[in-house]
Amino acid sequence: MVLTASRALPRVVVAGLSGDSGKTLVSLGLLLLAREARLPVAAFKKGPDYIDAAWLTWASSRPCRHLDAYLMGPENARLSFFGHAEPAGFNVIEGNRGIYDGFDARGTHSTAELAKLLRAPVLLVVNATKMTRTGAALVLGCQTLDPEVGIAGVILNQVSNRRHEEVLRQAVEASCGVPVVGVIPRAKGDAPLPGRHLGLVTPEEHPGIAVLKQNLLELVQSHLDLTRILEIARSAPVLAEPSEPQVIAPDGRGLRIGYLKDSAFTFYYPENLEAIERSCATLVPISALSGAPFPDDVDALYIGGGFPETHGASLATNQSFLKSVEQNAANGLPIYAECGGLMLLARAITWHGQRYPMTGALPIAVEVRDTHQGHGYMHLVVDTPNPFFPVGLELRGHEFHYSRIVPEGDIPPTACAVTRGTGSYPGRDGIILNNVWASYAHLHALATPQWAVGLLAAARRYACVTGRIDSAQFYVDPDTPV
Repeated sequence: MVLTASRALPRVVVAGLSGDSGKTLVSLGLLLLAREARLPVAAFKKGPDYIDAAWLTWASSRPCRHLDAYLMGPENARLSFFGHAEPAGFNVIEGNRGIYDGFDARGTHSTAELAKLLRAPVLLVVNATKMTRTGAALVLGCQTLDPEVGIAGVILNQVSNRRHEEVLRQAVEASCGVPVVGVIPRAKGDAPLPGRHLGLVTPEEHPGIAVLKQNLLELVQSHLDLTRILEIARSAPVLAEPSEPQVIAPDGRGLRIGYLKDSAFTFYYPENLEAIERSCATLVPISALSGAPFPDDVDALYIGGGFPETHGASLATNQSFLKSVEQNAANGLPIYAECGGLMLLARAITWHGQRYPMTGALPIAVEVRDTHQGHGYMHLVVDTPNPFFPVGLELRGHEFHYSRIVPEGDIPPTACAVTRGTGSYPGRDGIILNNVWASYAHLHALATPQWAVGLLAAARRYACVTGRIDSAQFYVDPDTPV
């Protein structure tokens, strides 16, 4: 990561009064408009969210970075922003939920707190459905709840007509003293960003991605005041440059780490993949959908989250791939699986009454429900020996899953006590079997640097024992089984 010099990085936080206020639509529109104006852009997402981040990546044409003070701590969040922001461009930070919604009743780790941490002006998106002056009252309440939060502009969303806009604009500007810098009309027909369980449809699965960019540009070009918004972004004060922390640097020389990469498995923090690459290990993308055989020269497999249930039929037909994953797991290949990865390792996924056979590497089945089964931040304590993490390590992560585990036979052992969150079983997460770790917890490499260390150490032990790497190159603990 290359740090910029201390300077006023042009930036705005796009916040809302609640979820589904229109933050993502506005953020995407701003990024696309700025790129049309030939401005370099960077996108950031507050909170643990893979899908919105994927859309921000699409709109900015570069990896979106997460800024989460709970997961990674305030200094790492500031450092990540400094390391990836555009010093002479436009940096858009999309908030999550309502502006003051956070970890607890005080709003700890909220979008508002992140805006204060980064000293970033806020654009507040107000869903104005069936309201006029009440919209001004809501904005005024956000201003007075914490005067240190710099609400610098308001964007009105779901405005029905010209009169509705005029009354809203006058009420907000007269009562709150902030400009209305955008007015998005009420959507007609299908939403441009269709949703489903877990949130929006991913970019990889959007049925009309080819025409979506033009449709979004047409929507926002005459409804967002980019000139004024850029003035707000450029008014952001200079930030003190954070100090570079000590980084755990694992040695991955000669190792090959496979990871599933296709439309079924897309939930990866870029920092996690970059941590593997920085170790000098080779990342090997693998598709579970293409029909290609599972490679026989990887030393570990990383399976992120995604939507295996929506791809259940396609995955189930790829029996040679599924059986190969099962056989490799039985032979001791280190496999680290999160959420959707856990589902792939199960015997079957049941969704909408259909049962789709999966790898069977774990003696469980998974059922996808109509409501979420786990949602929010997690805190885990490792209390059982396992191939990836030392006993006693505390893990901070998040979960968001509509699936739940249905045991089939003996319940496999787990490595972690869950002190916050839901996990795989009541009070437990981190299923371990052979060299497999399967969990509902998503971990971030900046929050848990031991994640890359553990994955690469497990891969190195496996590579040495199987003879793919000369064991003389590395020390292998004889008490640690492969």
